[in-house]
Amino acid sequence: MGKKGDLSNFERGMVVGARRAGLKWSEKGKPSSMRQSCGRKRLVDVRADRRSTLTQITTCYNQGMQQSICEATTHTTLRRMGYTNWKNVAWSDESRFLLRHSDGRVRIWRKQNENMDPSCLLTTGQAGGGGVMVWEMFSWHTLGPLVPIGHRLNATAYLSIASDHVHPFMTTMYPSSDGYFQQDNAPCHKAQIISNWFLEHDNEFTVLKWPPQSPDINPIEHLWDVVERELCALDVHPTSLHQLQDAILSIWANISRECFQHLVESMPRRIKAVLKAKGGQTRY
Repeated sequence: MGKKGDLSNFERGMVVGARRAGLKWSEKGKPSSMRQSCGRKRLVDVRADRRSTLTQITTCYNQGMQQSICEATTHTTLRRMGYTNWKNVAWSDESRFLLRHSDGRVRIWRKQNENMDPSCLLTTGQAGGGGVMVWEMFSWHTLGPLVPIGHRLNATAYLSIASDHVHPFMTTMYPSSDGYFQQDNAPCHKAQIISNWFLEHDNEFTVLKWPPQSPDINPIEHLWDVVERELCALDVHPTSLHQLQDAILSIWANISRECFQHLVESMPRRIKAVLKAKGGQTRY
C-alpha cells in the first residue's frame, strides 16, 4: 500500500492527461486552465517595446532562465509570429530611363477630395530617343549594385543577376542568414529556373512573399524618382545612351544614406496606409 501522499494510478493518469492538454493539476485534485504558469515565459511581448533589437529581446528572455536561446532562435520565432524586420529586407526592381522625355507634368481638373481618384492619376508615358534599362537592389544598410540591362530582361539574364549580384549582397549583408530578398512578380522572376535557384539558397536568405499588383509598397520606386529628378537637373543633359547610363550610375552612387534609410523606416506607415486604402492608391 502506498504512502498517504502517493497518487493512485487513476490520479496519475489524470495528471498526465491534464499536462498534455496544457492544464495544471490543482491541490484539490482538479485540473485548472493555467497553461501560462507551467510553460516557459513568452519570448517577446512586442507591445512593450517595438524598437527592441534581436540582441535586446534575446538578452531579456534569457534573464533567469536555466537554458538560454540564441539570436537565431529569436529571429525565427518572431518571423513565425508574423513580424518583419524591414532593416533585414533587400529591395530590388528594374526601371527604364529615357534619353528624351518631357517634364512629366500633366494638368487636369479635379475636385478637392479627388487627389487619389484613379481617374485623376496617369501612368508614366514613354518618349522617343531610346532609353537605358537598369536593375538595382538596396537595403537599409547600403545601396546595392546598379546593373545596366542591354536587352529585355528574361529568365536567363535574371539568373545571372541573382548569381552575380543578389547572392554576394545577401551573404555579405546578412551572414547570419536572416535576410529577406524582395522581388516583384514579373514573369522572369517567377520562372522555374529562378524558383529552383532561390530554393537552392534558401538556407542563406529568404525570398519575401510579395503580393501581386502591390501599390505603393516597394520603397525603391522613390529612389528611381530621385534618379529621374537628378537627370532632369543636370546642367549638361546626356545626348547618347552611353552618356545616359554613366549619368544614372553616378547619380545612384551619390544617393545619401539618410535618403534610403528613411524610405526603409517608412515601411510600417506604408503598410498601414495601403491597408487603410484597401489596396488602393496612397500618398506614397
